[in-house]
Amino acid sequence: MHAHLPLRLARTAAFAAVCVTLAALAHVLGGGSAPAPWIAGLGLAAVSGLGLVMCGRERSTATINLVLVGAQLGLHELFAGDGAAYVTVHGHAGQGLGVSAGMLLTHVTATLITGLWLARGEAALWSLLRRAGRRLLLLRTVAVTSVRPAAPIVRTRVVPLQPGFRHSVARRGPPLPA
Repeated sequence: MHAHLPLRLARTAAFAAVCVTLAALAHVLGGGSAPAPWIAGLGLAAVSGLGLVMCGRERSTATINLVLVGAQLGLHELFAGDGAAYVTVHGHAGQGLGVSAGMLLTHVTATLITGLWLARGEAALWSLLRRAGRRLLLLRTVAVTSVRPAAPIVRTRVVPLQPGFRHSVARRGPPLPA
């Protein structure tokens, strides 16, 4: 089952909002500083682009978690900043992605929580869409089979009685018992 644009946009918005919010929260809790609003917006745009590409169809929990790990790494690097202050504060000098245990733990926790939320939401959404699709298909087949041709319209004309019969009363009935 493939998702059309309105559903893709809604799923992308949910994915990006949850991912960026938890990444920023985990970054602050892990000892970093809060990202500037424009940096958070840049992260939201990047994750939205990734989400729009990925939200075309139903994804497995493993795929969701792999994408989230990559997104968390990218968001961590984006939120950490650049320049000499970035290297001094975050300990990235000569270590590549070496980070403190607290920062790593909070980003992994954020990834696991986000992955569980999104995987459960993904399963619930697609289950609901499948049920709705079956129900609509059932309603459509019932509507097609239950349509009967309309009864023909019969037009009649009232014929007026002749004047002599208008005031006469017929009192005929069953015979009286003897």
